[in-house]
Amino acid sequence: MLQDGKLLIGAGECPAYLLPQMANRHGLICGATGTGKTVTLKVMAESFSDLGVPVFLADIKGDLAGCARTGQRTEALDKRLRKLGLDPEAFAYRPFPVRFWDVFGKMGHPVRTTVSEMGASLLARLLDLTEVQAGVLSIVFRVADDKGWLLIDLKDLRAMVSYVADHAPELMNEYGNVSRQSAGAIQRALLQLEDAGGDLFFGEPDIQLEDWFQCDEKGRGFINILHCEKLYQSPLLYSTFLLWLLAELFEQLPEAGDPEKPKLVFFFDEAHLLFKGAPKALVDKVEQVVKLIRSKGVGVYFITQQPSDVPDAVLAQLGNKVQHALRAYTPNEQKAVRAAAEGFRPNPKFDTRQAILDLGTGEALVSFLDEKGRPEVVERAMILPPQSLMGPIEDSRRAAEIQYDELFGKYETAVDNESAYEIITAHREKEAEAAAAAEAEKQAQKEKEAEEKAAAKAQKEKEKAEKAKQAKKKNSAASKVANSAMNAVGREIGRSFTRGLLGTLKKWF
Repeated sequence: MLQDGKLLIGAGECPAYLLPQMANRHGLICGATGTGKTVTLKVMAESFSDLGVPVFLADIKGDLAGCARTGQRTEALDKRLRKLGLDPEAFAYRPFPVRFWDVFGKMGHPVRTTVSEMGASLLARLLDLTEVQAGVLSIVFRVADDKGWLLIDLKDLRAMVSYVADHAPELMNEYGNVSRQSAGAIQRALLQLEDAGGDLFFGEPDIQLEDWFQCDEKGRGFINILHCEKLYQSPLLYSTFLLWLLAELFEQLPEAGDPEKPKLVFFFDEAHLLFKGAPKALVDKVEQVVKLIRSKGVGVYFITQQPSDVPDAVLAQLGNKVQHALRAYTPNEQKAVRAAAEGFRPNPKFDTRQAILDLGTGEALVSFLDEKGRPEVVERAMILPPQSLMGPIEDSRRAAEIQYDELFGKYETAVDNESAYEIITAHREKEAEAAAAAEAEKQAQKEKEAEEKAAAKAQKEKEKAEKAKQAKKKNSAASKVANSAMNAVGREIGRSFTRGLLGTLKKWF
């Protein structure tokens, strides 16, 4: 809640205030399961909303949706308020302006981005590719960029991977080698991503980040709640989405210097997922963004169980800290408690390490930055109760909040504009038509050659028959001449024989 223009988060011996001008210096909310991290997150989100600062947070368990409903007064909350020095009768339970978002488009406005906006490095992490496969994916993006082919959804990327694999020999000299094995591995990973719901995340219309920077008619910042109950079941998709969002904010927002209050406050729940298994290059990128996004007017708050879940380079950038209780039953857990205690500016009134172990539910060690940007001495404080409902809301209430939101209809219907898939498909169709035409021409040529061959054969047969006929005719003429000669000879012989016989007979008679 706001008090004298400052964010009152809790109170111990003195109030624990988060100064608006220091809120973009980032922060950390830590503690074991069930120690009150979600309550702290809600109290901070409500306070930022009252300050006119929009908030974006991930709702993993579904209970943050209660920000849209009025909180319920109970005896336990009245008791806590009295401990905090507040009048339970004057404490205002009320709802806050909320917008619901959902990557899968069922429990909120759909959240989409394009494959090109995600980029090759984040997508390679999302697909869990090897270094070689990530290199091939970078080549795919580069070829698409050089050709001016948009990569919007997964079918665009799959078509592009296939295109690059098919044309690998002609692309090798300019872009490098692309093996069939690497292309096949990327295609298999894309199929798995599609089965996990990635096909819903990539597409258009893609999210316009300015829609997360809005306030209601009373000047209160909207609390943008990303429904993550299903998304969290795919930790890699969840973490990659949040990293993409952080990178997009950094790239799109202009410099803001040191504003009096943040433009947007971003809460990373289950922050360990962002860094688990992440390559060093990606961790370095996150560190760079966290360092520089402060000047864009964005505050980033990580929520996790132990400070050690966040890399030291990132942890060093988190000036505002709320540490709930930790349990130390093993040597590693005891080491984590010592490390958490050493991250605070000591308070001579108590042992920080022992206090972390002794904290009850709803209590925390708090150290925020003062007006000069210095960490304050750590204080033991009771965290305020939230003013909105602590728990989930009915599906009907959620649906009404979505339907009556002024953004309803802007993202609900997906569109499929011309992009790499359509261009490559048309290119393949032309290639297929050209190949079919070439094959038809080849077949026609074969048929023509066959016809010419048959005609030549027929001509030869005809000439052969004609020669045979001429030969037969010559043979017939020669036979007639021979027969005539034979007949003449025969007649002459006959006459000679007759004359001889007659002469003989004359002699006798």
